Amino acid sequence: MKTDPDMALFPVGIITNEVKTPFLKSDKTGISMQGDMEKVMQEVRKTKTRRSRIVIRPEFVNLLTGIEAYSHLVVLYWAHLVAKENRTITMVHPMGRKQIPKVGIFCTASPVRPNPILTTVVKLWACEDNVLTVTGLDAVDQSPVLDIKPYVEKFHPKEETRIPAWMAQIIKIVNP
Repeated sequence: MKTDPDMALFPVGIITNEVKTPFLKSDKTGISMQGDMEKVMQEVRKTKTRRSRIVIRPEFVNLLTGIEAYSHLVVLYWAHLVAKENRTITMVHPMGRKQIPKVGIFCTASPVRPNPILTTVVKLWACEDNVLTVTGLDAVDQSPVLDIKPYVEKFHPKEETRIPAWMAQIIKIVNP
C-alpha cells in the first residue's frame, strides 16, 4: 500500500475543559471503564451541557471567519492520552463491557485505534477571536484539535441507518 510521504498532522488548536481523565482506559489487553459504570455514564451525559473551549492557534484565526453562522461543528481531535503501545489493539469489548462480544476497533468509537483520531459533533455557542465555546465535546482537557468542519445536516444520510444491537444498548445507557 502506498503512503503519502508528505502526510503530516499538526494541531490547529487545543481543547480546554474540566475533563482531566478519559472515560475509558486502555492497556495492551483492551479497554475498560474508569471506575463505576453509573458514575462514568453520569460524566458522559454531562458532555451534552458541559462547556468546552477550543483555542485555535493565532495564525489560523482567519479560518474561523464566518463560523458563527453555523449552529453545530464537527471537531476532529487527537486522543493524546492513548499510549502508543496501546494503538496496536485490534479488537475490544465496546466501552469495556465484557457482556458485549469483541469487535474490530473500526466498528467502535473507541479512542484506542491505530491513529487515535476522534470526532464529535458539537453545538457552537460563541466565537470570540480565536476561541470557540461549545457543548457536546467528549474530549479530555488539552486534546489537540486536528480540524474543524461545519456540520451540515444535508451532507449526512437521510435514509434509515442501521447499527448493531450492542450499539443500541450502549446508546440506551448513555441516553436513557
